[in-house]
Amino acid sequence: MPSITDYKTKCQNVIASLKEDLKSIRTGRATPSLIENIVVEAYGGSTKLRLTELATITTEGPTALVIAPFDPSILSDIEKAILKSPLGLSPAVQGNRIIIKIPPLSTEQREKFIKIASSKVEEKRNQLRGLRDEVRKSIKASFEKKEISEDEKYRFEKEVDTVSQQQMAEIETIKEKKEAEIIQV
Repeated sequence: MPSITDYKTKCQNVIASLKEDLKSIRTGRATPSLIENIVVEAYGGSTKLRLTELATITTEGPTALVIAPFDPSILSDIEKAILKSPLGLSPAVQGNRIIIKIPPLSTEQREKFIKIASSKVEEKRNQLRGLRDEVRKSIKASFEKKEISEDEKYRFEKEVDTVSQQQMAEIETIKEKKEAEIIQV
């Protein structure tokens, strides 16, 4: 017998995953989440760690990020990793920290980032559709095994459709918000 609560939980996990994915898409603002997942080959390439595991990342005004490594000996490793990333950022080493000025986005970059965001959103929509289809099949199977009545089958299907519509609307809201952030100059 399908559980609507399990379905809702899985849908919320997909939405949380989407929010996390969209954090890494650059907007005109400096946010630590923009670079926190960059993988750094530290200590001569023997260790691969995320930037948040190697340094504190803070903002300095709306257009600058400051990276303060826990171990100053890996400053150059962090700098190389940032330069290699597809974000197109230019780090500047100042003493024991790295400053990254976030340049304003060009129109082409904005359009590119909106397309990336849209593709991530569409991927999550497809995941939600897949979850919905699984639950519908489970409901149908339960009905065919006579575990639930026809009235219960229709009630469950209607509940699944309602939840699906709510989740799709939430995804659309998240998408619109991210696009507005990207477009904002």
